[in-house]
Amino acid sequence: MINPTRLEFARTRRGWTKTRLAKELGVQSRSIQGYESGEYAPEEEKLERIAELLRFPMQFFDGKDLPIIAEHTASFRSMSKMSAALRNSALGAGTVAFLLNDWIEERFTLPQADLPDLSDLSPEDAAATLRRMWGQGEAPISNLTHLLESRGIRVYSLAIEAKEVDAFSVWYNSKPFVFLNTFKSAEHSRFDAAHELGHLVRDRHSMLHGETHSPEMEREANAFASAFLMPRDSVVAHKPRFPSLGQLIELKRIWGVSLAALAYRMNQLTLLTEWTYRNLCIQIAKHGYRTSEPNPIRPEASQMLAKVFDALRSEGVQRSDIAKELAVHPDDLDNLTFRLAISAVSAQAANTISADEPRLPTQPLKLVK
Repeated sequence: MINPTRLEFARTRRGWTKTRLAKELGVQSRSIQGYESGEYAPEEEKLERIAELLRFPMQFFDGKDLPIIAEHTASFRSMSKMSAALRNSALGAGTVAFLLNDWIEERFTLPQADLPDLSDLSPEDAAATLRRMWGQGEAPISNLTHLLESRGIRVYSLAIEAKEVDAFSVWYNSKPFVFLNTFKSAEHSRFDAAHELGHLVRDRHSMLHGETHSPEMEREANAFASAFLMPRDSVVAHKPRFPSLGQLIELKRIWGVSLAALAYRMNQLTLLTEWTYRNLCIQIAKHGYRTSEPNPIRPEASQMLAKVFDALRSEGVQRSDIAKELAVHPDDLDNLTFRLAISAVSAQAANTISADEPRLPTQPLKLVK
């Protein structure tokens, strides 16, 4: 029995319009509407062609209703600049991540969410409070993705080659999820992750109740991210006596942020004169450093997923086996998991951990028999 909601999901996940799908199938757009409303089912050969075009296995269309993410429950950073097709494609990726995460949690014990509600605090105070609660003090965060995962946040990747899609976060079954676009720079991605953390700890009520994210909420999430990644006392302690572009390029590696983000934070903390800040911004733009980061840092990836796939490989479970069970294309798993699902590199090699970095978990993950 075909589930019509899955037909619609598959189409929007791939960013296809009804008109485009109808043209490829050689039918009227009204037929696609009929398929997706459940008014009538496509013929077997038409369904096979739909599965081929949209890159979903035939068995995908027989499943139960999917956990769809409502538009206003997800915290997109660039909603106003995003087309409906891009938004639906990203949300569709989130839905597939829910399926994969449920599959993983049936087999592994993962950290529980440890996120306080800091909605009553300013972004600066919320960032400082969360750092204290998580034992971070004023020290730079060596790997933000690992830190989030150690606190029960599920971090997945998006492989959407569109500048409008930065990142988004959402709550599902009382679990916080963050999705990061892997086409962004590592510095940009870290800031996105901190931005989404700000939403998770300060905007939980609005996210759970589908309230529209306002420009003010986005500005405050940016302020939280800046303060969380670059604590006031730490930045002040490293203030150069005569700030220059070269000095900031060296300093940005301390906190793993972009050159522009560091300059903004230093200006916010009144460590730069307005003239110096404007001059630095001009130089950053002139050298193309807003789009191509100088001295780029190493991209972060999921430590939790690396450990999961290591354990699965040791049991002879391949990505094709997981994709078959979930009835999705293997590429969808790769795009959600920082491509760790296809890598034969061990979690230890793929995620080098320094002595002060959170380990997740402390014992090797094992399949639940």
